[in-house]
Amino acid sequence: EVELIKSVQELLKRTVMQAGNQMRLNRDHKEICELDWSDKVETYNIDDKCGRYSNQSTNIQFHPSSMKFEESASTPETWAKFTHDNICRAEQEKQASINLRALIDNILHDTSKDMRMQCAAVNEAFAKHCEELDDVKHKLEHHLKQILKQIGDQEANIASFKQAIREKEAPLKVAQTRLYDRSFRPSVELCRDEAQVRLISEAEELTVLIESMKKKLLESEESLRNLEATRMNLEKDIAVKTNSIFIDRQKCMAHRTRYPNVLKLAGYQ
Repeated sequence: EVELIKSVQELLKRTVMQAGNQMRLNRDHKEICELDWSDKVETYNIDDKCGRYSNQSTNIQFHPSSMKFEESASTPETWAKFTHDNICRAEQEKQASINLRALIDNILHDTSKDMRMQCAAVNEAFAKHCEELDDVKHKLEHHLKQILKQIGDQEANIASFKQAIREKEAPLKVAQTRLYDRSFRPSVELCRDEAQVRLISEAEELTVLIESMKKKLLESEESLRNLEATRMNLEKDIAVKTNSIFIDRQKCMAHRTRYPNVLKLAGYQ
């Protein structure tokens, strides 16, 4: 659109220069025609005056020096040609002016039409882009809702793991305390009896279970951090899209509502 406007401006500048030159030629030939017309009016008055002289006229005199042709005098042929040439040149400039006015009207009509068509194309592009931004923004917002739900679920999951670990730590303490106390049995009483075997097995199972839960807790916390990072990126992206929509729809398209109509672009308003 900017390139089109610049090219139209250059075309109109050249057209203005052409119109200025034509106006100068018109004035020149107008002046020539006016001078010729003035000379003929003066000549007509002289001939009319001469035509009224008679032998009884009181203002007739002898003028012996006038009885010869002037060296600069024209002939009827050159007189007629001079007048005919002036009329022809005036008619040529008149026709050139008519043609130039028609050309100017066509230029104004075509350029204003092209600019309005380009304006419509730009407005359509703006509207399409805003629709695309709205669609992307809605998808991002929907994704953000899902991420927020996953964050809530993950936080609840982490809380459950921590609670489960705390609940398993007490039985482990009991089992380890029992093993510790039984390690003080004297002499041959320090026996690997069924109770000792079961206590060791219980402690090992609880330890494995707690370690497994801690590992899952770490994985859940890492997943939560990733979800939080995703949430922040989505919120930033949504903010960017919202700002882009505001710029395009509220600022740019609002300005474009004041784009001149065809009559104003053509210079008729």
